[in-house]
Amino acid sequence: MNERDLLISEYRTKFGSEPHAAVRSPLRVCPLGAHIDHQDGVVTGMALTESVNLVFGAADDGYVRVQSRDFPDEEYFHIDQVPEMVPTFWGNYLRGAVLSLQRKYRLTRGIRGVIRGRLPIGGLSSSAAVTTAYLMALCAANELDVEPQDLIRFSHWVEREFIGLNNGILDQSANILSLDGQLMLMDCRSETFEMVPRSSMMPPFEVVIVYSGISTTLIQTDYNNRVDECKVAAWLLQETAGLPVTPFRDVKLRDIPREHYQQHRATLPGRFRRRADHFFSELDRVESGVAAWREGDISRFGAAMFASGESSIRQYESGCPELITIYETLRESEGVYGARFSGAGYRGCCIGLIDPAHRDSIKARMDRVYPVRHPDFADVYRVFFSATADGARVESV
Repeated sequence: MNERDLLISEYRTKFGSEPHAAVRSPLRVCPLGAHIDHQDGVVTGMALTESVNLVFGAADDGYVRVQSRDFPDEEYFHIDQVPEMVPTFWGNYLRGAVLSLQRKYRLTRGIRGVIRGRLPIGGLSSSAAVTTAYLMALCAANELDVEPQDLIRFSHWVEREFIGLNNGILDQSANILSLDGQLMLMDCRSETFEMVPRSSMMPPFEVVIVYSGISTTLIQTDYNNRVDECKVAAWLLQETAGLPVTPFRDVKLRDIPREHYQQHRATLPGRFRRRADHFFSELDRVESGVAAWREGDISRFGAAMFASGESSIRQYESGCPELITIYETLRESEGVYGARFSGAGYRGCCIGLIDPAHRDSIKARMDRVYPVRHPDFADVYRVFFSATADGARVESV
């Protein structure tokens, strides 16, 4: 029995009826554009075959009742009485999805559903995938025709305003807009995007995902601190260059013309200079990497990924010993075109683009290295392989 059939069976048992539809909401990877979406940078993304799956039905009584197969508790509330956010509770994203839609629409129906994520790991934006699944189900139940760009904004509001994570729109955009075999190129300032086709000259590749075993929420890490450091760097550059000073809440490194950054970067205190260096160099890597993708040069694209990983460690100062071990092991493995941390780089996993012919040797090398260096995670770390896929969709059951 496949994943969806299991969810349908559980739905029937729990609710005594047939589900109306299903949402497949994929996990995502960001090959290039690390840590710059929240500064209105230009980023890339692609969706994976690994996904969050939700089967659901409309609830005319207005109640939301969802069971997760990954957590023990059921989430249950009325759309007119949405509970407050509770730190680390899985149901927060469902609560936030209802509130986000209610900022624009009047919801009259709730949903009944059963949800499960196929990979129990952080760093692939499972939170964005879960939020999108809830939003799409609520829209379908209430017969709302919502444009993809609006779905992205609704999902981003949940994470930023309800959960409290100061992220950008990369995760939601890749989750919703991706097309199989194409690279999503997103300008986070203008919110415009391009799907860059895969060149016929490009050799086959797969995505390797190595889960470290570390799974803490981002609001318990330095994620928000790094965002603030980028904003301080931008604010200091504005002041030093004699530019109009933007209020701190709104200032972004994208506000700084490159010539002013180059002229005044040396005036920045060390850590703020490193954050700015990462931002501007990552913009260059996105540009060169996308050019390589268009030409079908996956080796050059992968080299930009490796350089992004180095900058994330040295300039952005994200990562932890476990993730750095995974990154370095992938970098040393034959058949890996490129690799970097996935997501924020404080937990979760590293991802890489690989030659499928080297799948077994890549896993074998990781199995030799990682458990020895990090025995505390020997029983929980995992190596997965995935293909690319389309973005989130509502599907019939």
